Amino acid sequence: MYDLVIIGGGPTGLNVALTAEKAGLSYVVLEKGVLVNSIYQFPVNMTFFSTSQKLEIGDTPFISHTDKPTRKEALEYYRRLQQSYQLKIKLYEPVVGMQRVGEEDYEITTSKAVYHAANVVVATGFYDTPRMLNVPGEDLPKVKHYYDDAHPYVGQRVLVVGAANSACDVALETYQKGAEVTMAIRQHELYPKVKYWIKPNIENRIAEGSIQAHFNTEIKAIYPDRVDLEGPDGAFTIPNDFVLAMIGYEPNYALLAALGLPISEDAAALPIHDEETLETPLPGVYLAGVVCAGRKTSTLFIENTRDHGEIIIEQIVGRKEACGV
Repeated sequence: MYDLVIIGGGPTGLNVALTAEKAGLSYVVLEKGVLVNSIYQFPVNMTFFSTSQKLEIGDTPFISHTDKPTRKEALEYYRRLQQSYQLKIKLYEPVVGMQRVGEEDYEITTSKAVYHAANVVVATGFYDTPRMLNVPGEDLPKVKHYYDDAHPYVGQRVLVVGAANSACDVALETYQKGAEVTMAIRQHELYPKVKYWIKPNIENRIAEGSIQAHFNTEIKAIYPDRVDLEGPDGAFTIPNDFVLAMIGYEPNYALLAALGLPISEDAAALPIHDEETLETPLPGVYLAGVVCAGRKTSTLFIENTRDHGEIIIEQIVGRKEACGV
């Protein structure tokens, strides 16, 4: 019987665990993949938009070679954090369900075991669940929802789907490394808030024809050697070797449903919770980190949710003390 089960071993889950460790609570972190699984899936050569100072958790310094850390440096930071504090984490153990047992006990079932806890924190983020194109052929091996590195696409005909930072960055990097790049963009323009150091470059490459961009265009079907699209002038087909679907991510709503957590019915699809206490309608079950934003994934980040661990642990400790435990 734990004081707390934390679902998700990303930066937020580690932050909650570290705060629980310092407060003397019994806890365990359940992570479906590797440590900080979402960061591990970032592009190999990615550099964060935030400074290392804004990514620090638990008052533990994050030292990087430059002002903005790389993926490699972030992975090293979180590894050292886990090892230094001996945080209790179960990796490769996805949660599959949760139910209430009595008035003060939740039973959390994973692929490997069953855990009991008085409190639960859901810190599953959103980067592990890509938005889907929902078109025939999306299950082909040539379709990627995560970008790793430019090298596999050298000399290949690449279709990049999307118009925001990731799509523009991927289009530029694969083009610069020798891919023949086309973009399919549903809107009539690139996302207006594309980072200032990316936007002029991608606009210039499109203007000169180095990267072909089809606006107001959607994918209809994907085949091993081609892609069917539909634009303002009707249906057309382009030859293709790889489709890189950089259209964003969303919370794991299937898991949230399995946990019994209600979702708002508007477009934001917010997991329902108290914005001040972070507690859900299930007593003792909290949300932490970017999962709180639902589909509004551009509003919450590591740097502006670092206080979630303290908010939640303070309540759990307060309730224990009130009960004389």
